[in-house]
Amino acid sequence: MALQDDVSQERNLRVLARWRSTARVLVEALPYILRYDGRAIVVKYGGHAMEGGVSEHFAQDIVLMKQTGIHPVVVHGGGPQIGAMLKKLSIPSSFVDGLRVTDAAAIEVVEMVLTGAINKQIVSGINSAGGRAVGLSGKDGNLVIARKLERFKLDPVTLKSEPVDLGFVGEPDTVNPEVLRTIMGSDLIPVIAPIGAGRKGETFNINADTVAGSVASAMSAARLLLLTDVEGVLDREGKLIQRLSVAEARALIADGTISGGMIPKIETAIDAVEAGVHAAVILDGRIPHVLLLELFTEHGAGTMITAE
Repeated sequence: MALQDDVSQERNLRVLARWRSTARVLVEALPYILRYDGRAIVVKYGGHAMEGGVSEHFAQDIVLMKQTGIHPVVVHGGGPQIGAMLKKLSIPSSFVDGLRVTDAAAIEVVEMVLTGAINKQIVSGINSAGGRAVGLSGKDGNLVIARKLERFKLDPVTLKSEPVDLGFVGEPDTVNPEVLRTIMGSDLIPVIAPIGAGRKGETFNINADTVAGSVASAMSAARLLLLTDVEGVLDREGKLIQRLSVAEARALIADGTISGGMIPKIETAIDAVEAGVHAAVILDGRIPHVLLLELFTEHGAGTMITAE
């Protein structure tokens, strides 16, 4: 009988220790919860992160952010899913500087995939985790008024800069933050598909990072969090750089340390910070609960870009 009592007591002590550990984590997170109370945080959720479906960890993080007084705004991409659907429909795809050339046939598919399938998957995932999310695109309430994106390429023969027609590819002209404030005031979590409306009623496909940065700027967000499939900015030895100023980030682009697909993400982060966002962070969206690690712990995660 005594042996059984000892085993029971030991088990109770282990349970108590586990709960003490949980309480300690909550207490350590308290200053960060207070820091972001009532502030907007824009999260860009990439299409690559959703190829296996909406992450349960991501949905839980968004719901917990809302429950702690933060106002999360989710902007999502969907490049792989768009490519798969275009291939299925035998609509050819081509790219210029990483941007999908979007003709009249492709823009219908792009809008269908982004505002239909992907947007509703994320909304459902957040709702299943206990949140109250609502899906919309930049066309809803004139949230994102877009203009046609202009790109130029150097002609190798004439050495002149020639315009490249990307079709219905746009960039934000204006963002109406009141639409989002109204939604957030109703205790809802907005989930935005990166589709914008032109001033003549055209539909434009917009890069999701660009939309996220523009929304964060318009909202004067506390943070812009860009989830990707790498841990952040790496130095020449492959080690993570935890913090960069805008000037340092530009210098790393100039010397080639930051290259390829990381350049537009860093440029989006720089633009957002210069427009008044307190900080932008490049994060590895594959890490479970990476949003909570970034927001509610001292060490954070990924690479943070600040004004100075």
